[in-house]
Amino acid sequence: MFTGIIENLGKLVKVEKSQTNLELYIESTLAGELKVDQSVAHNGVCLTVVEIFGDRTYRVTAIEETIEKTNLGGLLEGDFINLERCMALGGRLDGHIVQGHVDQIGICENIKEKDGSWIYTFSYDISLENVTVEKGSITVNGTSLTVVNSSRGVFDVAIIPYTYENTVFKTLVKGDKVNLEFDVIGKYVARIMEDYRK
Repeated sequence: MFTGIIENLGKLVKVEKSQTNLELYIESTLAGELKVDQSVAHNGVCLTVVEIFGDRTYRVTAIEETIEKTNLGGLLEGDFINLERCMALGGRLDGHIVQGHVDQIGICENIKEKDGSWIYTFSYDISLENVTVEKGSITVNGTSLTVVNSSRGVFDVAIIPYTYENTVFKTLVKGDKVNLEFDVIGKYVARIMEDYRK
């Protein structure tokens, strides 16, 4: 389980194709603290560390399903990635409950600077029946955020300067694909209501 509080920006230094999988080599100051078989969220995608190279670089494998359902397959060498290690038992839950399982891809529709912060607008395919709620939680590229405006298939989030500087938000441009994980509590409520209506 994760919290959506980004610990570090990793840099994708090499991508290797391995049959239908991708081997991603990540440079990060966290590498020296990792262990093989440890779970790390990469732009909100939970991946297992499979190899460590010294204290600066490690490797993870993204399988075909992950590549198809997330933005990881579109990353290029040199791109930055939001990183978060799994939550330690007994630790603070500073963000919200994040599973590291991306629900779907979103598209960055607009970025607007406003009074020292930034408003990002994202759209998503409503056919998958995910929903956002104003003042509810959403995870965008692994970052725990609060929805400030919500309508069908579109939502806004406000990014403060600290988050902007320490996550991949500073590299996002209009049209970019992002990984979305909707609030797990909201998903359960939606499922219960769906069953209730039957």
